[in-house]
Amino acid sequence: MSIWGKAKAKVEQMYGRAEELYGESHGDAAAEIRGEAHVIDAEVEEGHPRAAAIEEQRLGTGPAAEQLGPPEGDVPESR
Repeated sequence: MSIWGKAKAKVEQMYGRAEELYGESHGDAAAEIRGEAHVIDAEVEEGHPRAAAIEEQRLGTGPAAEQLGPPEGDVPESR
């Protein structure tokens, strides 16, 4: 990844965190979720798919978690 790609991913991650904090402080669940989505997207772009999958698992199932499977050390829930 080029320096510009890394910078773009970092800016998107910071923007996502700011939007997430705004949502938390103002009780805006939609802003909080959008912020978390930006953070996850930035983690994937930055080359951290495992961290993105763990974050998605905390929030619910998403595409990175489906591709990578459960994070190491986690036991899938049995029904």
